[in-house]
Amino acid sequence: MLVSNSFSHGKGYLEHCVEDIKLFLGGIRTITFIPFAQHDWAAAEKIAKEALAKFGIAVRTMPDYNLGFSYTGGSSSTARRAILDAEAFLVGGGNTFRLLERLYRFGLLNVIRQRVDQGVPYIGVSAGANVAGPTIMTTNDMPIVYPQSFAALNLFSYQINPHFVDPDPTSLHMGETREKRIAEFHEENDAPVIGIREGSWVMMEMGTAWVGGQTFTKIFRKGEPPEEWDSGPIDVFS
Repeated sequence: MLVSNSFSHGKGYLEHCVEDIKLFLGGIRTITFIPFAQHDWAAAEKIAKEALAKFGIAVRTMPDYNLGFSYTGGSSSTARRAILDAEAFLVGGGNTFRLLERLYRFGLLNVIRQRVDQGVPYIGVSAGANVAGPTIMTTNDMPIVYPQSFAALNLFSYQINPHFVDPDPTSLHMGETREKRIAEFHEENDAPVIGIREGSWVMMEMGTAWVGGQTFTKIFRKGEPPEEWDSGPIDVFS
C-alpha cells in the first residue's frame, strides 16, 4: 500500500487512510516502523506510535531491537533481525535519498524484498512509497545524501511520484510542472510512472493495483498522453 502523504489537512498522522490500512493489514495489528527517511528517528516513531495506537495498531520500532542499534550508527544484524521478525512494514516519509542510503547501509533491500515476496504487507508513505518502485528517479526530494545506487526495492514495474500536483492554470510561475519533470524522466527511461495526488493511495496485491482516496492518481506512460486513474485495477508488472 503506497500513500502519498502522512498528513491531510485537519487530520492526524495517516488518519485519512487508516481504515484502508486496517483493511490492507487483514488481521495484523502490529507493524514494524522504518524511520530512516527522517533525521530524528525517535520523533518520527513517537508520532507513528501515538497516532496508530488510537486505531488499534501497535507500532514496533527499530530501537525495540536495541542490541547495538543506534540512531547515529546502527547494526546491520539488528536491523536485519527487525525485518525478519516483522509482521508488516510501515516505511515512513521524509527524504527519499536518505531512506535509500540507510537501506543500503544496513543491507536491508534484499531482505525487505524477500519478506514482501513471502506475503508480508508493505505500507510506504511518501519516501516509503518512492523506494517501493524500481528506482527513486521520480522522487521530488533533494539529494542530501548519496546512496550507492538509485535502484530501490523494485516490488513492481511502475515508478512512483508521491505528492503529485497538477499545473495551476492561474499561476504565473514559469518553472517546470510535475508533468514536465515526469516527461523529462521519459526522455531517458521507459518505466511508467504513477503520480499519487495528496490524500490518495494505491493498494497492490498479487501484481494488481487499485487506487483509493479522494483525489486519486495519474498514470504516465512513455509516448502516451497522461491517464486519469480513479477506478478499476491495473497490472503493475506490465
